[in-house]
Amino acid sequence: QLQFVESGGGLVQPGGSLRLSCAASGFTVDYYAIGWFRQAPGKEREAVSCISNSDGSTYYLDSVQGRFTISRDNGKSTVYLQMNSLKPEDTAVYYCAASETTVYSGDDYRCSPLWDYNYWGQGTQVTVSS
Repeated sequence: QLQFVESGGGLVQPGGSLRLSCAASGFTVDYYAIGWFRQAPGKEREAVSCISNSDGSTYYLDSVQGRFTISRDNGKSTVYLQMNSLKPEDTAVYYCAASETTVYSGDDYRCSPLWDYNYWGQGTQVTVSS
């Protein structure tokens, strides 16, 4: 079965850090743009950060800009999300997925539309609480 396996979530105090991993199972990530998404209870799934498959261009949601860093290791077919200075509002289930498309708004890289992503994993819970 082709899917991602997310890991690295957990309970952390405000201001703490976590590093999420997104490992591809059954395929390699080289060809795909990868996105990290999150969904909090009662809210819609939103794109947190994305990374292109070509030049490593990245996108970040405004609320995580400067705190989160996305990276990819194609040799390991794994994408990471380093999350620092975590806030309670970052609490959610985090998912990763792959897209075959690349979207730019002018010179700015953007995540593809949600419906364009495939190979969703089961997600990893991130809880930020004291």
